Amino acid sequence: MQKKLLVAVLGTLFALPAFAEDAPAAAAAPAPVVTSNISLVTNYLYRGVSQTAGNPAIQGGFDYTPASGFYAGVWGSSISWISDGYVAATPTTPGAGATGAGTEIDTYLGFRNSFATDFSYDVGFLRYNYPGNYADGAVKADTNEVYALIGYKWITLKYSDALGDTFGVSNAGGTSYIDLSASYALGDSGYTLGAHYGAQTYTGSTTDTLKAAGLDPTYKDYKVSVTKDFGNTYVVGLTYSSTDAKSGGFYTVNGKDLGKSTVVANVTRTF
Repeated sequence: MQKKLLVAVLGTLFALPAFAEDAPAAAAAPAPVVTSNISLVTNYLYRGVSQTAGNPAIQGGFDYTPASGFYAGVWGSSISWISDGYVAATPTTPGAGATGAGTEIDTYLGFRNSFATDFSYDVGFLRYNYPGNYADGAVKADTNEVYALIGYKWITLKYSDALGDTFGVSNAGGTSYIDLSASYALGDSGYTLGAHYGAQTYTGSTTDTLKAAGLDPTYKDYKVSVTKDFGNTYVVGLTYSSTDAKSGGFYTVNGKDLGKSTVVANVTRTF
Protein backbone atom coordinates (compact mmCIF):
# COMPACT_ATOMS: atom_id res chain seq x y z
CA MET A 1 0.00 0.00 0.00
CA GLN A 2 1.33 3.87 -0.96
CA LYS A 3 1.27 4.00 1.62
CA LYS A 4 1.59 4.43 3.49
CA LEU A 5 2.60 5.68 5.99
CA LEU A 6 4.82 8.02 7.53
CA VAL A 7 4.43 10.88 9.43
CA ALA A 8 6.80 11.61 12.34
CA VAL A 9 8.66 14.88 13.02
CA LEU A 10 12.27 14.87 14.28
CA GLY A 11 12.41 15.85 17.95
CA THR A 12 14.62 18.59 19.36
CA LEU A 13 17.09 17.87 22.14
CA PHE A 14 16.36 18.83 25.73
CA ALA A 15 18.29 21.89 26.91
CA LEU A 16 21.22 21.14 29.23
CA PRO A 17 20.90 22.50 32.79
CA ALA A 18 23.10 25.46 33.81
CA PHE A 19 25.36 24.81 36.81
CA ALA A 20 26.71 28.34 37.49
CA GLU A 21 24.91 29.98 40.39
CA ASP A 22 24.22 33.15 38.45
CA ALA A 23 23.34 31.43 35.18
CA PRO A 24 19.77 31.59 33.89
CA ALA A 25 17.49 28.68 34.68
CA ALA A 26 17.48 25.82 32.21
CA ALA A 27 14.92 26.10 29.46
CA ALA A 28 11.88 23.94 29.95
CA ALA A 29 11.56 20.91 27.71
CA PRO A 30 9.39 21.62 24.67
CA ALA A 31 5.79 20.60 25.15
CA PRO A 32 4.60 17.51 23.27
CA VAL A 33 3.35 18.34 19.83
CA VAL A 34 0.09 17.05 18.37
CA THR A 35 -0.54 17.66 14.69
CA SER A 36 -3.27 16.55 12.31
CA ASN A 37 -3.59 16.22 8.57
CA ILE A 38 -6.25 15.66 5.94
CA SER A 39 -5.78 14.70 2.30
CA LEU A 40 -7.77 14.19 -0.86
CA VAL A 41 -6.27 11.84 -3.47
CA THR A 42 -7.54 10.87 -6.89
CA ASN A 43 -6.49 7.24 -6.23
CA TYR A 44 -5.20 5.72 -2.98
CA LEU A 45 -2.07 3.78 -3.86
CA TYR A 46 -0.22 1.75 -1.26
CA ARG A 47 3.05 0.23 -2.35
CA GLY A 48 1.96 0.89 -5.91
CA VAL A 49 -1.35 -0.99 -5.64
CA SER A 50 -4.70 0.83 -5.69
CA GLN A 51 -6.74 0.40 -2.53
CA THR A 52 -9.79 2.09 -4.08
CA ALA A 53 -10.06 0.44 -7.53
CA GLY A 54 -8.72 3.64 -9.10
CA ASN A 55 -11.24 5.90 -7.37
CA PRO A 56 -10.62 8.94 -5.10
CA ALA A 57 -10.14 8.67 -1.35
CA ILE A 58 -10.25 10.92 1.67
CA GLN A 59 -7.54 10.43 4.28
CA GLY A 60 -6.38 11.93 7.55
CA GLY A 61 -4.66 11.38 10.84
CA PHE A 62 -3.14 12.62 14.08
CA ASP A 63 0.49 12.50 15.22
CA TYR A 64 1.99 12.86 18.69
CA THR A 65 5.67 13.83 18.62
CA PRO A 66 7.24 14.85 21.93
CA ALA A 67 10.79 16.17 22.02
CA SER A 68 12.30 12.81 23.01
CA GLY A 69 12.20 11.40 19.47
CA PHE A 70 9.36 9.05 20.34
CA TYR A 71 6.23 9.31 18.18
CA ALA A 72 2.81 7.72 17.90
CA GLY A 73 -0.18 8.27 15.69
CA VAL A 74 -3.29 7.10 13.94
CA TRP A 75 -4.14 7.48 10.27
CA GLY A 76 -7.13 6.43 8.18
CA SER A 77 -8.35 6.26 4.61
CA SER A 78 -11.37 5.19 2.66
CA ILE A 79 -10.77 1.93 0.74
CA SER A 80 -12.72 -0.59 -1.35
CA TRP A 81 -10.41 -3.51 -2.21
CA ILE A 82 -11.65 -5.84 0.55
CA SER A 83 -15.34 -5.37 -0.24
CA ASP A 84 -14.62 -5.47 -3.98
CA GLY A 85 -13.18 -8.95 -3.52
CA TYR A 86 -16.02 -10.28 -1.37
CA VAL A 87 -17.10 -13.86 -2.12
CA ALA A 88 -19.64 -15.63 0.07
CA ALA A 89 -18.73 -19.03 1.50
CA THR A 90 -20.27 -22.19 0.06
CA PRO A 91 -20.57 -25.64 1.64
CA THR A 92 -17.32 -26.67 -0.05
CA THR A 93 -15.27 -23.45 -0.29
CA PRO A 94 -14.41 -20.69 2.20
CA GLY A 95 -15.47 -17.13 1.56
CA ALA A 96 -13.21 -14.19 0.78
CA GLY A 97 -13.20 -10.50 1.64
CA ALA A 98 -15.79 -8.68 3.70
CA THR A 99 -18.84 -6.49 3.39
CA GLY A 100 -18.81 -3.01 4.91
CA ALA A 101 -15.00 -2.93 4.79
CA GLY A 102 -14.68 0.64 3.56
CA THR A 103 -12.05 1.99 5.93
CA GLU A 104 -8.39 1.41 6.74
CA ILE A 105 -7.24 2.58 10.18
CA ASP A 106 -3.52 2.45 10.95
CA THR A 107 -1.95 2.86 14.38
CA TYR A 108 1.79 3.18 14.88
CA LEU A 109 4.54 4.10 17.31
CA GLY A 110 8.29 4.36 17.10
CA PHE A 111 11.47 6.27 17.77
CA ARG A 112 13.24 8.53 15.32
CA ASN A 113 16.38 10.67 15.52
CA SER A 114 19.48 11.82 13.67
CA PHE A 115 23.21 11.28 14.17
CA ALA A 116 26.55 12.26 12.62
CA THR A 117 24.95 15.37 11.10
CA ASP A 118 23.57 13.88 7.88
CA PHE A 119 22.30 10.49 9.04
CA SER A 120 18.93 9.55 10.48
CA TYR A 121 17.14 6.45 11.70
CA ASP A 122 13.61 5.34 12.51
CA VAL A 123 12.35 2.13 14.12
CA GLY A 124 8.78 1.27 14.98
CA PHE A 125 5.65 -0.84 14.87
CA LEU A 126 2.65 -0.41 12.56
CA ARG A 127 -0.77 -2.02 12.83
CA TYR A 128 -3.09 -1.97 9.78
CA ASN A 129 -6.74 -2.36 10.82
CA TYR A 130 -9.50 -3.23 8.34
CA PRO A 131 -12.87 -3.47 10.11
CA GLY A 132 -15.70 -5.19 8.26
CA ASN A 133 -18.05 -8.18 8.19
CA TYR A 134 -15.77 -10.92 6.91
CA ALA A 135 -17.09 -13.92 5.01
CA ASP A 136 -16.99 -17.32 6.71
CA GLY A 137 -13.51 -18.75 6.28
CA ALA A 138 -11.99 -15.48 5.06
CA VAL A 139 -8.63 -14.36 6.43
CA LYS A 140 -8.85 -10.89 7.94
CA ALA A 141 -6.72 -8.25 6.27
CA ASP A 142 -5.47 -6.85 9.61
CA THR A 143 -1.66 -6.83 9.55
CA ASN A 144 1.19 -6.16 11.99
CA GLU A 145 4.58 -4.92 10.83
CA VAL A 146 7.83 -3.83 12.42
CA TYR A 147 10.16 -1.56 10.48
CA ALA A 148 13.62 0.01 10.52
CA LEU A 149 14.88 2.92 8.43
CA ILE A 150 18.29 4.43 7.82
CA GLY A 151 18.67 7.74 6.03
CA TYR A 152 21.49 9.83 4.59
CA LYS A 153 20.60 13.40 3.66
CA TRP A 154 17.69 13.02 1.22
CA ILE A 155 17.92 9.24 0.64
CA THR A 156 16.29 6.60 2.87
CA LEU A 157 16.25 2.81 2.97
CA LYS A 158 13.46 1.15 4.95
CA TYR A 159 12.78 -2.52 5.71
CA SER A 160 9.36 -3.69 6.93
CA ASP A 161 8.69 -7.20 8.21
CA ALA A 162 5.21 -8.71 8.68
CA LEU A 163 4.55 -10.70 11.85
CA GLY A 164 1.86 -13.10 10.61
CA ASP A 165 -1.16 -12.98 8.31
CA THR A 166 -0.47 -10.19 5.81
CA PHE A 167 -3.21 -8.21 4.04
CA GLY A 168 -5.47 -11.27 3.86
CA VAL A 169 -2.77 -13.84 3.06
CA SER A 170 -2.54 -16.39 5.89
CA ASN A 171 0.64 -17.93 7.30
CA ALA A 172 2.74 -15.14 5.81
CA GLY A 173 5.07 -14.34 8.68
CA GLY A 174 8.38 -13.03 7.34
CA THR A 175 6.75 -11.30 4.39
CA SER A 176 8.78 -8.16 3.79
CA TYR A 177 8.86 -4.85 1.98
CA ILE A 178 12.00 -2.94 0.98
CA ASP A 179 11.59 0.79 0.29
CA LEU A 180 14.39 2.83 -1.27
CA SER A 181 13.31 6.46 -1.60
CA ALA A 182 14.75 9.87 -2.39
CA SER A 183 13.22 13.28 -1.64
CA TYR A 184 15.09 16.35 -2.88
CA ALA A 185 13.96 19.90 -2.13
CA LEU A 186 14.65 22.48 -4.84
CA GLY A 187 16.03 25.29 -2.71
CA ASP A 188 13.42 27.71 -1.37
CA SER A 189 11.02 27.15 -4.27
CA GLY A 190 8.70 24.92 -2.24
CA TYR A 191 9.07 22.15 -4.84
CA THR A 192 10.31 18.70 -3.86
CA LEU A 193 11.19 15.92 -6.29
CA GLY A 194 10.73 12.31 -5.21
CA ALA A 195 11.66 8.87 -6.50
CA HIS A 196 10.96 5.41 -5.08
CA TYR A 197 11.66 1.72 -5.65
CA GLY A 198 9.91 -0.95 -3.61
CA ALA A 199 9.94 -4.74 -3.42
CA GLN A 200 7.07 -6.62 -1.73
CA THR A 201 8.04 -10.25 -1.07
CA TYR A 202 5.51 -12.73 0.33
CA THR A 203 6.58 -15.95 2.06
CA GLY A 204 4.84 -18.94 3.65
CA SER A 205 2.75 -21.95 2.74
CA THR A 206 -0.25 -19.95 1.48
CA THR A 207 2.05 -17.94 -0.77
CA ASP A 208 3.38 -21.19 -2.26
CA THR A 209 -0.19 -22.27 -3.01
CA LEU A 210 -0.99 -18.92 -4.63
CA LYS A 211 2.14 -19.10 -6.78
CA ALA A 212 1.19 -22.58 -7.99
CA ALA A 213 -2.19 -21.18 -9.04
CA GLY A 214 -0.62 -18.30 -10.98
CA LEU A 215 -1.55 -15.75 -8.29
CA ASP A 216 1.88 -14.76 -6.97
CA PRO A 217 1.47 -11.77 -4.59
CA THR A 218 5.17 -10.85 -4.79
CA TYR A 219 5.94 -7.79 -6.95
CA LYS A 220 8.01 -4.61 -7.34
CA ASP A 221 6.80 -1.02 -7.61
CA TYR A 222 8.27 2.27 -8.81
CA LYS A 223 7.24 5.91 -8.69
CA VAL A 224 8.37 9.48 -9.32
CA SER A 225 6.68 12.52 -7.84
CA VAL A 226 6.71 16.28 -7.47
CA THR A 227 5.12 18.27 -4.66
CA LYS A 228 4.64 21.98 -4.04
CA ASP A 229 4.47 23.43 -0.54
CA PHE A 230 2.54 26.69 -0.57
CA GLY A 231 3.74 27.67 2.89
CA ASN A 232 0.28 27.96 4.42
CA THR A 233 -0.12 24.32 5.50
CA TYR A 234 -1.20 23.23 2.00
CA VAL A 235 0.83 20.82 -0.14
CA VAL A 236 -0.21 19.57 -3.58
CA GLY A 237 1.44 16.73 -5.44
CA LEU A 238 1.51 14.68 -8.61
CA THR A 239 2.80 11.10 -8.78
CA TYR A 240 3.42 8.57 -11.54
CA SER A 241 3.42 4.99 -10.22
CA SER A 242 3.85 1.55 -11.79
CA THR A 243 4.37 -2.07 -10.72
CA ASP A 244 5.42 -5.33 -12.34
CA ALA A 245 2.44 -7.17 -10.81
CA LYS A 246 0.97 -9.54 -13.37
CA SER A 247 -2.28 -8.34 -14.95
CA GLY A 248 -5.01 -10.89 -14.29
CA GLY A 249 -3.17 -12.17 -11.24
CA PHE A 250 -3.37 -11.62 -7.51
CA TYR A 251 -3.93 -7.86 -7.78
CA THR A 252 -6.73 -8.02 -10.34
CA VAL A 253 -10.12 -7.68 -8.63
CA ASN A 254 -13.42 -7.72 -10.52
CA GLY A 255 -11.50 -7.33 -13.76
CA LYS A 256 -9.62 -4.24 -12.53
CA ASP A 257 -5.83 -4.31 -12.50
CA LEU A 258 -4.99 -2.60 -9.19
CA GLY A 259 -1.25 -2.55 -9.89
CA LYS A 260 -1.33 -0.90 -13.31
CA SER A 261 0.60 2.26 -14.17
CA THR A 262 -1.25 5.39 -13.15
CA VAL A 263 -0.97 9.10 -12.31
CA VAL A 264 -2.28 10.36 -8.97
CA ALA A 265 -2.91 13.91 -7.77
CA ASN A 266 -3.28 14.88 -4.13
CA VAL A 267 -3.78 17.88 -1.87
CA THR A 268 -2.90 17.80 1.84
CA ARG A 269 -3.49 20.23 4.67
CA THR A 270 -1.79 20.03 8.05
CA PHE A 271 -3.01 21.65 11.25
